[in-house]
Amino acid sequence: MATAPRKTTAEPINARELIAGLDKRHFLEELSRLGASFASDPGNPGSYACTGCVRCSNCMFCQQCEGCYGCTHCLSCELCNNCTHCHDCKSLNACAYCVQSEHCANSAYVYFSRNLSDCTYCFGCVGITKKDFCILNQQFSRQDYFELTNRLKRELGVK
Repeated sequence: MATAPRKTTAEPINARELIAGLDKRHFLEELSRLGASFASDPGNPGSYACTGCVRCSNCMFCQQCEGCYGCTHCLSCELCNNCTHCHDCKSLNACAYCVQSEHCANSAYVYFSRNLSDCTYCFGCVGITKKDFCILNQQFSRQDYFELTNRLKRELGVK
């Protein structure tokens, strides 16, 4: 049974020797230590003017976000990448001006929607691609869309 020091050194040769000598118990202890260290470090590397964010990187002007990358002006988002001006969203990629939506990509002005791709101006939609001006997956004229969504936003108390 090999015994390893609690903390590995920064030198790669020494670290490799220590790792090579680890038994199951010491490996699992070190893995647990690394996990706890990561979980307790709420750092936001490369981010600027982010407040209340946890583990976000290369973000700017975000608030209360967690695990985001390359986002700007987002609020209460989680696991989003390269998004801007999104609120209360989760797992978005390259989206803009989305509200309470999740698992969307390359979409903009999306509200209460899930699993959209390449969509704009969608409200309460699920699983559609390359659509515009849709409410509950039904397409509307631009004018009808804005009239209906303005009323729905008032009803739902959304800005």
